[in-house]
Amino acid sequence: MSPLLHKHTISVQHALDGVVWALKTQPNYRIHLVLSFLVVCFGFFFSISYVEWLIVIMLITLGLVIETLNTGLEATTDAITREWREEIKVAKDVAAAAMLTFAIGSIIISSIIFIPKIVALIL
Repeated sequence: MSPLLHKHTISVQHALDGVVWALKTQPNYRIHLVLSFLVVCFGFFFSISYVEWLIVIMLITLGLVIETLNTGLEATTDAITREWREEIKVAKDVAAAAMLTFAIGSIIISSIIFIPKIVALIL
């Protein structure tokens, strides 16, 4: 194996280790995956359009990215100190706010996609 390919293989392995760690230790990460699975099921059930699929996949991906970055920031600040510090609290709160903001936006966008389909099914 070439040194360059070996280096990238190691990088991918470390990234996968991070995903496994997040799945094992972070309840919010698992919740995000369960909700994502449900949204994908709804997408198939309601036969959403190609563009709607692109939006849904983008929202799922970005949500996982933001949750992963939030988790990484929390782990980093915990490695710096476990003592309560205002600066660390602010860093953690702002990272959590990023995820909350994204989640609210995702709910709004998903509602725009799915509510009309649910109403059409009911009526």
